Amino acid sequence: MALSPTAAQRRIIAAADPATGRLKGPEAQLTALVKRGLAFRHPRPPHDHFLTPAGHRIREQPAGDETPGAAGQPPAPAADGVFSARVGGEDTAPADGPARVREVRGAWQGLLELRRMTRSDGATELPCGWERTHLVQAAALALEAAGHTPATGDGDGYRVRATPQPEAVAVHQPDGTALRECAVTLERAGWQVGEHTDPRTRVRYLLASPRRV
Repeated sequence: MALSPTAAQRRIIAAADPATGRLKGPEAQLTALVKRGLAFRHPRPPHDHFLTPAGHRIREQPAGDETPGAAGQPPAPAADGVFSARVGGEDTAPADGPARVREVRGAWQGLLELRRMTRSDGATELPCGWERTHLVQAAALALEAAGHTPATGDGDGYRVRATPQPEAVAVHQPDGTALRECAVTLERAGWQVGEHTDPRTRVRYLLASPRRV
């Protein structure tokens, strides 16, 4: 779990550029934010520091909300203080409501900014490196941010699961129309999506991979 930022670090986060997430402050404080997973140092000169999705989420929190963010991660169940996108079927899920909507929106905007800042052309259409190493969370964030309903327990809704295939996740949704809507959302988020049928159960599901071009 990432450590909660100090008061001085929160002031730096609050003063970040609202559009780009660019940070200004003492080098020691910026380095500490990087260690906490709340900022990253741009690899190209002048090596400025920018908020990560977790940093953007903290910036979006109303005053007095001290929930710490996860190191370099978008959304987390309140039970352990780590924000995680809803993958569907969790035993314990965060409560729905305005606070959750705000957290998801902040995480998604932070992820788009991470895409922009880590690509030489500044484009946001294609997934970034973080998404390729956190496939289930990245796909789930795209779906939750677009307003799709995750499954609760054994109920209906989307479920994002890892697969044996490299750089691919499976998305299950018992409702055929909702499944196709999930496919549209992922395609718009920069994923390559195909609809398949399980040979044993004959159930339709999506196989999604982050696009590279």
